[in-house]
Amino acid sequence: MAGRDSHVEENDVAMEKQSQAPVKQFMATWKKVIITGVTLASIIGLSVGFGVGLTRPRGGSDDESSTSNKTGIELRNVSGRSLKWAPKVGETWQIVLQNTIRSDIDFNPDVSIWDFDVFDNDKETIDKLHDRGKKVVCYFSAGTWERGRTDADQFPEEDLGGTLPEWTDERWARISSSKVRNIMKSRIALAARKGCDAIDPDNVDGFQNDENNLGLTPQDSIDYLGFLHDEASKYNMALGLKNAADIIDDVMHLVDFSVNEQCAADQENPECESFHKFIEAGKPVFHIEYPPEDDAQTYPDDLREEICARKGSGKGSDEFSTVFKRMNLDGWVQFCNGDIYETALVP
Repeated sequence: MAGRDSHVEENDVAMEKQSQAPVKQFMATWKKVIITGVTLASIIGLSVGFGVGLTRPRGGSDDESSTSNKTGIELRNVSGRSLKWAPKVGETWQIVLQNTIRSDIDFNPDVSIWDFDVFDNDKETIDKLHDRGKKVVCYFSAGTWERGRTDADQFPEEDLGGTLPEWTDERWARISSSKVRNIMKSRIALAARKGCDAIDPDNVDGFQNDENNLGLTPQDSIDYLGFLHDEASKYNMALGLKNAADIIDDVMHLVDFSVNEQCAADQENPECESFHKFIEAGKPVFHIEYPPEDDAQTYPDDLREEICARKGSGKGSDEFSTVFKRMNLDGWVQFCNGDIYETALVP
């Protein structure tokens, strides 16, 4: 009762003490209520944390609502995407890694999914594809250094290994390096800013190539796919596995689709059956076959028909989204029905 005079009468003091008793009882009751409320809030928070934030999604689904971000990592959804895209088995696609796609004319062919280089194509192109109801997969090399890339000077020399036999301006990278991973974080963020629905990280199979000169192991790639998954999940982008048949079982729960090159190329030991595990899991295989001769401009009809009949070297490729491409992955593409298209590129 602050502000009262010090010479208050005794009976007033007695009355004041009596009036304080219910106040103290009231305050004690509210303290219990507050403590109980805080405890309940903590329990609920922990339940949500264990139920959502600490769960890594496993398995595939065609329903976008079942593939929202569940990694517990801060969501930086710069593209306004609240759900992760779940590609469906059998969807049509085109892949172009040579030059930039022209966006000032109609996109040709009329496919559901476009896969192209994240550096070479701008947000405007991706927006136009989205306006047409298409999805975009953005390619970058996640396991190599490439001369000429804008971030090439960020790779430490000690994290670079041998040169790729077919690509003399490309070297294997140490995928366990924090510096290499930071570069890839920036590339994934770039893909998100441009509005890519998914990423297609290439060269994650360095352990299968003796010339890597870095002692890369299958476990390195498995761990790396976990890292790529977590980064892509920050932006609700889907993640593909490029080739790497040996680790499919270990990373199936991390990836949403496969991009396979030439599982039918080896007539004696075809690999398509290994990748059919994706189909069984409800996840698509975007399948590329190149001509037997590197400089060939078309694919032999007899081999194409065998592969598309899912016989011979094409056994196990049932329900794959198969395209036939030139080795340089330019705008030319042929489909199983024999139709040929040429995507217009910037010269």
